Amino acid sequence: MTVVDFELPTGLEAREPVEARGLTRDGVRLMVSRGTEVSHHRFTELPRLLTPGDLLVVNNSATLPSAVDADGVRVHVSTEQADGTWLVELRDSTPRPGRRLAVPGGELVLVRPFTGRLWVARAEVGQSRAAFLTRHGWPIRYSYTDQDWPLEVYQNAYATEPGSAEMPSAGRPLTGRVLAELVGRGVLVAPVTLHTGVASFEVDEPPYPEWYHVPAPTARLVDHVRASGHRVIAVGTTVVRALESAVTGPPCGWTSLVIEPDHVVQAVDGLLTGLHEPRASHLKMLTAVAGEDALRAAYAEALRERYRWHEFGDVHLLLPPTA
Repeated sequence: MTVVDFELPTGLEAREPVEARGLTRDGVRLMVSRGTEVSHHRFTELPRLLTPGDLLVVNNSATLPSAVDADGVRVHVSTEQADGTWLVELRDSTPRPGRRLAVPGGELVLVRPFTGRLWVARAEVGQSRAAFLTRHGWPIRYSYTDQDWPLEVYQNAYATEPGSAEMPSAGRPLTGRVLAELVGRGVLVAPVTLHTGVASFEVDEPPYPEWYHVPAPTARLVDHVRASGHRVIAVGTTVVRALESAVTGPPCGWTSLVIEPDHVVQAVDGLLTGLHEPRASHLKMLTAVAGEDALRAAYAEALRERYRWHEFGDVHLLLPPTA
């Protein structure tokens, strides 16, 4: 199988949250794939598109303000590793081993490259990553957005566990009223935690290790729902990574799992996700969940119907084909 490739017109990039257009978060559009069948909806229709007994699994990781100023260089702080070092990305500056970057209350010392764009840094700041960023950081944003937005714009309604460098954005439209209707219609909701790192726009770059936790009640509920013939729907690719990691590994820890198109998905039947960039590694995971033909049909429709991309954009629900 190949990774789905296409050309994304700049006019389809969501440059602002829907609230800036006078809508509520759940006012985005929802594309639904059932195999190669594609239909178009408003997100508020989600509770009527699922069935009683289905399970939505959400990522309760909360977003940290993970951009900081270091000697005039914008630094994105990705994750804190098990040994206490941080993974950082320098924007518009050349990193080198031993380079010291002054930050409020201390320094970041670059140690070695981790990937082509991320570096291991020793953080000499006297506090944890979360505490430091909460006090001194601001939310990461990219050039396709028109302005800075406050941190609450990047938080999901159910976010309770601070740790993500960027918003697990698939759940952004899940407002209190949509969640209430889901529960009222008999759809179950359960959490996992996966702290996301800094996303990459580099073509074909695989994801790197991230910390996750699948609570025992969630794991039991996943098994029960699937054994009962109902569907487990992951809200975001982070949830797929966490659940699939726990199938063959521990329920908590660092996962290096990369879900390729030939991966046999064992914990998830469907996926609610945003629209991903051409040849992004996320598309490989979507292919594993839904199949290449379904994904090609959906993205052709999304382009034709002018859906909006990125964290403030529209969303895509991938379900098994209709029996």
